[in-house]
Amino acid sequence: MTNIEKEIATRIYRYEHPKRIALSRKYPFLKKPIISVRHIYRNIQNFFDPRIRYERRQDFFQCVVARHQSVLRRKLGDSDPRLQEQKIINLRQAVEKLNGVVIQPKHIFSLWNIIGKPRYENGYVDGMLLSHGRIVEGVGGGLCQLSNFLYWIFLHAPIETIERHHHSMDVFPDSRRTLPFGGGATILYNFIDLKVQNTSAYPLQIKIWLTDTHLKGQILSPHRIPQKFHLVEKNHCFIKRGAHYFRYNEIYKETTINGHIEKIEKITTNFAPVLYTVTDDYLQKNDFKVLNFRHKNIAHNKKKLSTKS
Repeated sequence: MTNIEKEIATRIYRYEHPKRIALSRKYPFLKKPIISVRHIYRNIQNFFDPRIRYERRQDFFQCVVARHQSVLRRKLGDSDPRLQEQKIINLRQAVEKLNGVVIQPKHIFSLWNIIGKPRYENGYVDGMLLSHGRIVEGVGGGLCQLSNFLYWIFLHAPIETIERHHHSMDVFPDSRRTLPFGGGATILYNFIDLKVQNTSAYPLQIKIWLTDTHLKGQILSPHRIPQKFHLVEKNHCFIKRGAHYFRYNEIYKETTINGHIEKIEKITTNFAPVLYTVTDDYLQKNDFKVLNFRHKNIAHNKKKLSTKS
């Protein structure tokens, strides 16, 4: 087996033989109390962390460090288009609080700390949420598009990721996808957050807005930043295992100065079960590579993987 195949075999084995199952999965009635306790802990933690501070300016810095845009309406399987329209309402509420935010050097940006808990009384409406791979409706639904957007644009600036959670399942087939699989960040108030730290010598500012068709934004600085950042996807493939599919890739970040590569680092390895129906036509149309992993591919590694766990 190649190194990539060994890595995939390891992840399949751990997926099929989890070391532990979350208490909220075992005992669903504990889910709300666990989340409530986590909210309290997070709020206390953020309050006493002197690095989690932000300010907002009405005027904007002049130097553009990074820019990005994301389509607002995209076909997501068989989901109700109405939920995408309501998602846009939720995005407007959050974007209003983010626009103009300045992150000082060494300070930490916390998405939830800035936009707060989505509530009906604050203008949020029900939108699409994902719960264990199922589409449900809930207040503030659709804000994952915002966290996906911010994570991607932050990767193109002198910013270090402190906390980011990838989507644990591949829920929808690709439709007008422009970013690599696994290039986003999922959030759940105030349980899982998106946190980043400004590692540059200058303050960085978020400029973000909505058009009729796109979510758009920039990272700005009062001074020119010499580094440029480029994201590269490697080893993307679908993995067929019996009747089921998984998806895998690796994302690397290249830092260049004056056109010369100064550093290459792996940002993340993504591995997730695929929940939609994968057809030969879909794979061929998108020119996706497929690896077949039968049980015997995993079995000979079982003892080795169990020892490492």
